[in-house]
Amino acid sequence: MTRHRFSLAVWLLGCFMLAGATNVFAAPSPIGAETADITVSGLTRLAQVQPVQAPAAPAAAAPAAASDEPIGNVATLTGSATVTRNNTLTPLKLQDDIFLNDVLQTSANSTLGVTFNDATTFNLTGNAQITVDNYVYEDGGKQNGALFDIARGTVAFAAAAVAKTGDMKISTPTATLGIRGTTGLVEVPEGAAAANPNNVAIKLYPDADGSVGRIEVNGRDGSRLGALTQGASGFTIRPGAGGRFAAAPLLISPQQALRDQGIVRQVHAAQSVGRQIVTQKRIERLQNPGRNNPARQPGLQRPNGLPQRPGSPQQPGLQRPELQRQGVQPGAPGLQRPAGQVRPALLPRPAPAPKGKPPPKKKR
Repeated sequence: MTRHRFSLAVWLLGCFMLAGATNVFAAPSPIGAETADITVSGLTRLAQVQPVQAPAAPAAAAPAAASDEPIGNVATLTGSATVTRNNTLTPLKLQDDIFLNDVLQTSANSTLGVTFNDATTFNLTGNAQITVDNYVYEDGGKQNGALFDIARGTVAFAAAAVAKTGDMKISTPTATLGIRGTTGLVEVPEGAAAANPNNVAIKLYPDADGSVGRIEVNGRDGSRLGALTQGASGFTIRPGAGGRFAAAPLLISPQQALRDQGIVRQVHAAQSVGRQIVTQKRIERLQNPGRNNPARQPGLQRPNGLPQRPGSPQQPGLQRPELQRQGVQPGAPGLQRPAGQVRPALLPRPAPAPKGKPPPKKKR
């Protein structure tokens, strides 16, 4: 009896020891548990403390995306003119695309006509410079607007849809003009600035159809200086009371009017030609949306095995899969038979002659 009790005690003791060892191996290490808690809580605190930044990339990329699309084209050009784009000076030629933020400049004895997508047209004479600061136009849109900065030279303009349906402005060194669907002419001599404002002239002329619009003249600070509503009228800007500027009526001499009329006729002619060029270029972009995509460039071949369009000629270098598997090159002799022609039965090949012995000669 005592022996059975001792054996039972030993057996129970072994069971307890075995269960304790199992718990020891199954239990997580205190250090590992502490490390896991610290890591998780640390990530939580980092996510809570670190401020969530607004996605600034799309907002910054919007102007660049807009400048990727042309907003106008060169309609007329005599002499030489250049465009400064992305800090690069490039000569212009007829029908060249114009983009947002372009700086257009003419050389001496040159003229440049540029028509924008809404048909607004500018005609720059010699040594003139204009910058496209803003341009937004959509057919039927209600948020159309444009801002053109004339830095120097004599520039005529013929406004179109943006001025009639939106907000078109022209800035000069001394004034900002609100254009309300009309033709005008701005003269900014070299070196003109707020300290020498009397040299800047702003003139209103009739449109090609004889109608006369309106030019609102405001100071650079936004103050209202006046408005032009009659054809062949103008303003000069001069210092006024309180350090502000005033618009003084400009007397246009017959010689100046004759010269201005020639420049105005040039801008109207450029507008007529520019409408056609802008429309043509827009159709080309719609028909070739992937013009800058190398995968759509002419001459590139489709990968082998892709079906061709019906009626298209077989492209060189492309093989049909079933011919490739058979090791036959397309176009090899014997691949094509006229319709209805039956291929003759293949004749058995003669048995090869034993090696080392010449074939027996036939007796005559």
